[in-house]
Amino acid sequence: MTHDETAEDLLDAPDLEASEDHKTHVKKEMEHTRDFVSGISLDDLKSGDWFLKLLSFSLAQYVREVNGDYFREKYPHLPPDAIVDKRIALAASYAAIEGGLSSTAYTGLVAATIGSGGAASPLALPAGGASFVVDLSYVSYLQLRMAYDISVLYGIPLDLHDPEDTMKLVRLAFGIKAGEVAGNGVTKGVPMVVQPMVKKIFSGPTLNALKSLPGVGKYLLQRNIVKFSIPGVSIPLSSGVNFWTTKVAGRNAKAMLRKEARIIEASRRLVARATDIETILLTMWWIMGADQCARNEEALFLHNMTIAAEQDGIHGEEYSHFLDGFEHQVDLDERDLWQRINRLPTSDAPTLFHVAILAAVIDGKFSKVELGRLKILADELGQDYDDKEIDDIRKKWK
Repeated sequence: MTHDETAEDLLDAPDLEASEDHKTHVKKEMEHTRDFVSGISLDDLKSGDWFLKLLSFSLAQYVREVNGDYFREKYPHLPPDAIVDKRIALAASYAAIEGGLSSTAYTGLVAATIGSGGAASPLALPAGGASFVVDLSYVSYLQLRMAYDISVLYGIPLDLHDPEDTMKLVRLAFGIKAGEVAGNGVTKGVPMVVQPMVKKIFSGPTLNALKSLPGVGKYLLQRNIVKFSIPGVSIPLSSGVNFWTTKVAGRNAKAMLRKEARIIEASRRLVARATDIETILLTMWWIMGADQCARNEEALFLHNMTIAAEQDGIHGEEYSHFLDGFEHQVDLDERDLWQRINRLPTSDAPTLFHVAILAAVIDGKFSKVELGRLKILADELGQDYDDKEIDDIRKKWK
């Protein structure tokens, strides 16, 4: 997204014509959120425990009610992409409405409190403090549910009982990258048009105070303090920041989960065409191991190929025996690999080479070593090696 597009999104968002139904819905949810906030203490905010409570508040019941059937009934005959875009737009609209309603209670309040330093910490807010925490909680709640919706719509619902899935949901919901919760990602969640002011605010005693707040809760608290620490902040800007952060988080979650869904779909199609899945998996691992590491998308592709083959049910006991050895293998037996490739029927060569290309480029890039191995494989299989074709496939997965 360009600077101009960001500014346009930010400044135009509050002018969206929110329906009375939407406003009524947001007001009702804000009351529900106030009930939640009434059980949060300053200690909860300082320790980050408020965020653990928010996860339960936002999703515990929601994940039991929202599934593929729910969306098929609500949006009949629409493909996933169309519904995802609707859910992102709806969440961003709700966030903008809430921003306008909440900001009237504490515009300028947080900035004054932060500026005083000492005992008047960001967590010792006067009368508008509750509204500040409602805003923090409600926008976080919206973004968590939005990210979960997107995962369901792309057929990969995240399991909140799985720690890895839970952290994935948090990263998707808030656009948090590795290391940002350590305190150096504060301005990354803020539109470019207000970042100069943010950098001025976050210095000296204020920055030192905020560094004492841990984890994701700290990250989100910082981001919300930023929004209402800007001198002269207005209701339209508050609505715009809420709209922008929610929209950007939705776009990022869509891009990541959509790619994962594409990998799953591609794996199923390729397995359905394969006659020698074992040789395909070994070849994939040989290509991916060219640069001594398997990146996230590469590992995901390999994993889904093994799962798709297992679910296909036509590879039988021999495949299960192969998997037992494959999942414990550290060094690839290249002699065995080439023996398998040499026994491969000529008709299977195009599929094997296509899978090998995907293994090299599915993360949107490739290394010279991977390309070198593709050339060797093309020669062995009697397939044409075309740099342009490989780059075109890479661009489709970028």
